[in-house]
Amino acid sequence: MKSFTTLNGLTAILDKANIDTDQIIPKQFLRKIERSGFGVHLFHDWRFTDDAGTKLNPDFILNQERYKGASVLVTRENFGCGSSREHAPWALEDYGFRSIISPSYADIFYNNCFKNGMLPIVLSPKEVDEIFEYIEKNPGAKLEIDLEKQIVKSGNGKNYSFEVDSFRKECLLKGLDDIGLTLIHESKITSFEKKRRSEFRKCLKEQKNV
Repeated sequence: MKSFTTLNGLTAILDKANIDTDQIIPKQFLRKIERSGFGVHLFHDWRFTDDAGTKLNPDFILNQERYKGASVLVTRENFGCGSSREHAPWALEDYGFRSIISPSYADIFYNNCFKNGMLPIVLSPKEVDEIFEYIEKNPGAKLEIDLEKQIVKSGNGKNYSFEVDSFRKECLLKGLDDIGLTLIHESKITSFEKKRRSEFRKCLKEQKNV
């Protein structure tokens, strides 16, 4: 998993509340078993006017030229609600987003973001409104996110502090997913397995001698 320390990223806005995981990544694209390749289907029903995904919808805000290459997404409350599919953060990360800012998230989606190297930030509705206004008025605007200091810096001169669980923060800073956390104890696991095999062989030998 990629570590997350600081990000100075082009910022896109999506002025919708209650965006569910089926809107983030529709169910017909969930047949892959690997985590990659989902970004092309992100917000499919909004981004495209055809089922094949070949005709961009010019009215969808993320299709605007000013937001191409965005790595920060600012949106409204209850983002990621609906089903618990982990494909939603996979699609967002594969598309290029490393951080999302919203007043609130669905719990499972929020947890899945951390497991996939993305930082979901919770700010108040008023703070999100201020960021929306700044981004709308300034094409190409970026937000600087410092995970260590837990601060979002805006070009309007305002800083926004955010809370994050200390364990999740440490995992993001070090780029540790569940597998990475397990591998930290690889030497202990290897030692335990060797001891276990040795004891098992000894037990078998004793049984044969009875």
